[in-house]
Amino acid sequence: MQNIQSKIASLNWESITESMHENGFAVIPNILNNEQCEDLKFDYDNPALYRKTVVMERYRFGLGEYKYFNYPLPDLIQNIRSSIYPKLAPIANGWMKALNINTIFPETHEKLLEQCHANNQLKATVLILKYGKSGFNTLHQDLYGDIYFPIQIVLFLNEPDEDFTGGEFVLTQQTPRAQSKAIVLKPKKGDVLVFTTNFRPVKGTKGYYRVNMKHGVSEIHSGERHTLGIIFHDALS
Repeated sequence: MQNIQSKIASLNWESITESMHENGFAVIPNILNNEQCEDLKFDYDNPALYRKTVVMERYRFGLGEYKYFNYPLPDLIQNIRSSIYPKLAPIANGWMKALNINTIFPETHEKLLEQCHANNQLKATVLILKYGKSGFNTLHQDLYGDIYFPIQIVLFLNEPDEDFTGGEFVLTQQTPRAQSKAIVLKPKKGDVLVFTTNFRPVKGTKGYYRVNMKHGVSEIHSGERHTLGIIFHDALS
């Protein structure tokens, strides 16, 4: 079986990069197999893996629950995080250059974490989310501190319309001096969604301008929905 690092390396990154530039997101099919999805869901109930549980209703984040992993991360998650980051760093750096932002992201994920730790951002931000009927996630951005990487990924662990109904992934794009645009996505089990954490450049008649984006999850009508979120920067708390 092809391991996760070689699978990531063999992807059409030119096409993914083009989609990120054009849309602010890209769907990559079949990164995880069924067994990997089931193992991640099974481990949801293993308290040894997690540092913090958040009941979303308590903070008005939505209706559902998520858990932050503790370090060291499980091998599968660590391998995905460290393998995919170097493919995304050139995209992020291209965005910074287009918007004249004086930030250069390092080539390796290890170096990014060194920057986080120098800023006292020491906590793992990888999380697994679980929603039941009527669950949802309000629109938000995952920043966690002054040091942040502007792209993140979500891995989908259930099959839509089989394991659950509703629960679409929602992105909103706020163009300056215009109404917000909603983008509704429905990735399949094992797919990965790559998307912007907070903003992206869009080319206008006078050069590039910044478009802010948020993400969330629409209401689940039936069943149960799990996703794994990989944010590349660490958190203050």
